[in-house]
Amino acid sequence: MVSRPAAVPRSKEVREGTPTQEEGKPAFLGAVVTPGSASQPLGTTNDLPASDFSEFVFSESSPDFQIEADIDPIDAEAEEAAVLYANGQDDVVRSVLENAVRIHQFGPGERLWLMLFDLYRLSGQKASFEELEIEYARSFEKSPPGWGDNSKVKPKSRDVVAGSLLFRGELTGDNTVAFDAISQALEKNPKLRLDLSKVSHLDSRGCGLLLAQLQQARKAKREIELLGRDALGALVEERVESGRAEDKECWLFMLELCQLQGQYDAFEEVAINFAITFEVSPPSWEPKRVAAPEPIPQMAPADLEGDVAVDAYVLRGDVKSSRFGDLVAHAEVHNPVLIDCSALTRMDFISAGALLNVLTAIRSKGKQVMFRHPNHLVAELFGVVGLKAVASIVFEKH
Repeated sequence: MVSRPAAVPRSKEVREGTPTQEEGKPAFLGAVVTPGSASQPLGTTNDLPASDFSEFVFSESSPDFQIEADIDPIDAEAEEAAVLYANGQDDVVRSVLENAVRIHQFGPGERLWLMLFDLYRLSGQKASFEELEIEYARSFEKSPPGWGDNSKVKPKSRDVVAGSLLFRGELTGDNTVAFDAISQALEKNPKLRLDLSKVSHLDSRGCGLLLAQLQQARKAKREIELLGRDALGALVEERVESGRAEDKECWLFMLELCQLQGQYDAFEEVAINFAITFEVSPPSWEPKRVAAPEPIPQMAPADLEGDVAVDAYVLRGDVKSSRFGDLVAHAEVHNPVLIDCSALTRMDFISAGALLNVLTAIRSKGKQVMFRHPNHLVAELFGVVGLKAVASIVFEKH
């Protein structure tokens, strides 16, 4: 055994109570104890600078210092996978999720499994999907999601739902903003409901521009359904007068409205007056072009459990760098605002942020917002950017 160093007796002054440090302070706070000089004050040897630690309190900490709460590992991995997927890094997403499901095989970890199911389904990896089904059933003791090949997102005809657009301003030739909005909305929606109920004034050029867009839509195998046809017809009728060869586009638009509404007798009367006034042949009646009856303006709540989201704003495919300007107009005539995501494959981070800004403004007006059937990868991105704070989410049942 190593022998202990011999104890050094305290000096006479210390034994007799001569004070060598402040009363009530520990001996090591004001002095350095060295063998043979137990009470030698700091600074009397080798001219070392004095150090006063008497004000340091070990039990206190800075009020600005806070201990960060532990981050839930499931949240962290779900958010990481969602952001990577939004950036198009599918191979990395697969690696993250496959490692995650090996670790989290119960309870809250199920959301990671559902993300991986959707990744396999969207990328067409059916064999991997089926292997995961077996592991899922074993881990969670319930049926897994069913396979549906969404590797090529092409909605069936029954899933094609109408987008909606409120025509802003008057039906005049100088209202280029409103006509541009129609063109942009048609690019996203093969079927568009155009609400003209707010129009209180029109001119011949405006009628001509709208008529041209209706004709172009038909050639492109797209459809524009006009809302507010009765009120619009009354405005057009004021501009047509038999024998006055003016406002030809208004006459033609009047014939179009009669055609859409199935008013054959009225169509024939306007056609005869048109031929007399302009001395040209009028358009012919086309029975197949009669439109369906105009829906009631106050829409009933959408069917959330069926295959088709009634009158929803539809998102499809990969959404990149979108600003969702047409969603504002859609929300003006709908409550709740239903956003159908059943055909949405992916959304990038920029678009998700822009969507948050738009929906925050919509919610501030008291509107309810709901996402219908997004895949779980997109839904997790919605959570990352804060969209779940302004909209509810309804997932597809499996």
